[in-house]
Amino acid sequence: MNIELITILDEIEKEKGIPKEVILDAVETSLVSAYKKNFPQDREAVEIDINKENGTVQVLTKKIVVEKVANPSTEIDLEQARLLKSDKVELGEEISLEITPEEFGRIAAQTAKQVIVQKIREAERKAVYERYIDKVRDIVTGVVQRQEYYNYIIDLGKAEAILPPNEQVSSESYRKGSRAKFYVVEVKKTSKGPRIVLSRTHPDLLKRLFELEIPEIHEGLVEIKQIAREAGKRSKIAVTSRDDMVDSIGSCIGDRGARIKSIMTELQEEKIDIIKWNEDDKIFIANALNPAKVLFVQLFEKEKKALVVVNDQQLSLSIGKEGQNARLAAKLTGWKIDIKSESQYKQENNIDKNVDLSKMS
Repeated sequence: MNIELITILDEIEKEKGIPKEVILDAVETSLVSAYKKNFPQDREAVEIDINKENGTVQVLTKKIVVEKVANPSTEIDLEQARLLKSDKVELGEEISLEITPEEFGRIAAQTAKQVIVQKIREAERKAVYERYIDKVRDIVTGVVQRQEYYNYIIDLGKAEAILPPNEQVSSESYRKGSRAKFYVVEVKKTSKGPRIVLSRTHPDLLKRLFELEIPEIHEGLVEIKQIAREAGKRSKIAVTSRDDMVDSIGSCIGDRGARIKSIMTELQEEKIDIIKWNEDDKIFIANALNPAKVLFVQLFEKEKKALVVVNDQQLSLSIGKEGQNARLAAKLTGWKIDIKSESQYKQENNIDKNVDLSKMS
């Protein structure tokens, strides 16, 4: 090794931000191990010294100056010590001796190269981790790079991330080169570098998209209260206004539906119902069943159950395809919802068919 090593380390410090001393310390530690491995017959305790000016390497051992040597690995007699070091050496003094083997230069060069590569890799992994750990529970944009078994590898520009099967939307197509927004679920340190896990199914992906696309939400004028999502199919999002002058639902829809269409396009046309939140659970449950119109809501607080009555013609709409509308409404409100038609409810409770149920609530 020579001055080139120091020059290389100076460049690495500038480009990668790794202090030269950090690499030199690591190289010295590795060279001690390399020396012991390549020269096992030498039982002396050794140190490595790298000249920080010219890059030269010395293998050093320390010995105590004694009158009569009992242990050659740790002791040296006075006559030899003075011959090798100085006439001023005294008994009991610890001296440092160079024992660099002739062939150690090649070993040192190989070891230094390995350590430098390792330190650069560690620094790059650390930079990736620090960059993306702050992105957890946030949105990133990525490009589908390839498929590995059931996982998709997503290129984030500065790093690769993984989209596992349980975070994929079954109805979505992840073609190579396609670009999309992803929710960052986890960033975890591993022996192979940071593992960044993404999601397209997480409810908070929808939340973050609304925060990005709707200025009133970003500014705090409109608040998202609850989200219920069946990814790729349909979602319900409950919003409320903190300003009487701001229409919470209108803000989310946008002029001619431009804002909500933008979000739906990002989610590959997932249907989104924007629901007006209300602190009155009866009103909130009725709103949550949108687009169906509710006649009457009865609450059973102890069981956290709600009986909802709708016009006969609205029954299938309120339940939804395969029960989806009712299921999402229940998830959104936190209430178990039982939906009955007007005629069924009146028959079961012996109520005259001409009674207006909407006035009962």
